[in-house]
Amino acid sequence: MKRRAWLKYAAGSVLLWAAGCANGKKQASVEKEKAAAAPEAEGVHTEEDEGVRISWIQDNAQERRMPNSLFQGADSALIQKLSPEGGVLASVSCFLVEKEGRRALFDTGVGAADSRLLQGLNALGVSPEAVDYLFLTHFHGDHIGGMMREGRVVFPKAEVYASQKEYDAWMQMPADKNAQVVKTMDAYRERLHLFAFDDVLPGGVKSLDGVGHTPGHTLYQVGNFLVVGDLMHGTALQLTHPEICASYDMDMPRAVKTRKRYLAYARSEGLTLAGMHFPPEGFIALK
Repeated sequence: MKRRAWLKYAAGSVLLWAAGCANGKKQASVEKEKAAAAPEAEGVHTEEDEGVRISWIQDNAQERRMPNSLFQGADSALIQKLSPEGGVLASVSCFLVEKEGRRALFDTGVGAADSRLLQGLNALGVSPEAVDYLFLTHFHGDHIGGMMREGRVVFPKAEVYASQKEYDAWMQMPADKNAQVVKTMDAYRERLHLFAFDDVLPGGVKSLDGVGHTPGHTLYQVGNFLVVGDLMHGTALQLTHPEICASYDMDMPRAVKTRKRYLAYARSEGLTLAGMHFPPEGFIALK
């Protein structure tokens, strides 16, 4: 989708999220009361702050650990000391943001047979058809896999947002590396919107340059929450030693700079991090 067309659409989308809320606010209020009265489902955890309701949804069915051998950038003895069990507790996660009657899903998990994303959405009272926006942090399979099932789109009404840099980089990769990306983006092409870093997206969501893990890796700020994608794969290691990288990082020097920058930013602003590979329950509040 051309950027000029996207800018025109984005302006309308921001107004739509902000303006089409009379009934939405009432519905959201009812749903909020129901959610407050009901216990949280397994693999789901919700936090709220200043009008933003954000729910962590665990996609992996089994316990997820990132093996110590995945990490580099520090002495192996230090990694073993920080992760004595041989693997860092993690997850494959997505986040649902509900604001003023609109729903935005950040990433979609693996889409495997035992993926729990749809189960988690159902526990929150949200059907795939009720998701208004998909915001993608990057195009790895454990982040876009849930967009498709049996060759069909899972979120038939969602407008999809991804960075122009991420899209362009993957489209230039060989077919053996980008087949899933091409197929998925083609399936959503009529609703695909590509943005530049620092663009403000529907709902006041701010897109941030998270390059390093992938060529167009994106973080999103929503109120006092920072959705960080794959900024960290092993929080037990990388929170205190951001110089440590996972082998998945495509540009490790850039990934280290990005990690240090946003950890400092989150601490200075008192933001809560929401990470796709954080251990349950998906949030880390930095002060």
